[in-house]
Amino acid sequence: MLAALNIFFFVFHTAWMIFNALGWAWKRTRPLQLLTIGLTAFSWFILGIWNGLGFCICTQWHWEVRQRLGYVDPERSYLALLIRCITGIHVNPDLSEAFTGAVFVVVTILGVTLSLRDWRRRVGEHRKISSGDTSH
Repeated sequence: MLAALNIFFFVFHTAWMIFNALGWAWKRTRPLQLLTIGLTAFSWFILGIWNGLGFCICTQWHWEVRQRLGYVDPERSYLALLIRCITGIHVNPDLSEAFTGAVFVVVTILGVTLSLRDWRRRVGEHRKISSGDTSH
């Protein structure tokens, strides 16, 4: 069961990160991307009050599974673990965390900005329809 959980966390957590990074790119996925970004921010900044800034509950659970499987992982970030497991390269932890934080800021700004733009367009279209103005 623990081996299956280890694989689950690799797949789920990696997919979560990829979706956080790219979910803003498609109009249909932007609302869900804002949710996943919000949950990530909650973990990092709210749960991080008690567990350290940048705390990720998913990483914590994965670390616990891996520890019970007998793995000794020196990484303090999931991205660094992922890179080492895929490539065998040990990444500088400060660089890994800085990269993760920078990507998070950029994709949050993109997601919020594009979602606001989409919302403004919907409101504008609704107002045109309500006022009887159907010209474009």
